[in-house]
Amino acid sequence: MSEKNKLTLSVQYADPRLQESVTRPLVRKWIKAALFAPAELTVRFVDAAEGQALNRDYRGKDYATNVLTFAYNEGEEVADDEPTRADIILCTDVLRQEAAEQRKTVEEHTAHLIVHGVLHAQGYDHMDDEEAAEMEGLETEILAGLGYADPYA
Repeated sequence: MSEKNKLTLSVQYADPRLQESVTRPLVRKWIKAALFAPAELTVRFVDAAEGQALNRDYRGKDYATNVLTFAYNEGEEVADDEPTRADIILCTDVLRQEAAEQRKTVEEHTAHLIVHGVLHAQGYDHMDDEEAAEMEGLETEILAGLGYADPYA
């Protein structure tokens, strides 16, 4: 494995409902496709109660959301060989509901949310139209490379 995008990964299933279908090897594959630099990441699958508590406590929004990214070296000057460090939290309840509403498989939607979270961890954002277009373009390209349809189509 190249040092360029070396990955240290922890996957936690606090909510075990996706543990059999969204396996650690799949999560690793999706992350590696979206990784542009070395990283130390934790991906944690949670239920609605934990998702809501995290969103409320850290973002001031009192509802469960699909994905939260906590990038620990966000806004810092980071050396080229310094890994990106982040926790990516996926709310199983929201993820499953959105997949059904969007007529996607849970696997497709989870792949998209993980790619989205990994891009956030690396400094990408969607606060304005230009940033959103860049991030969505990257997500679409990465997911196509993984064999998934355009999540924004």
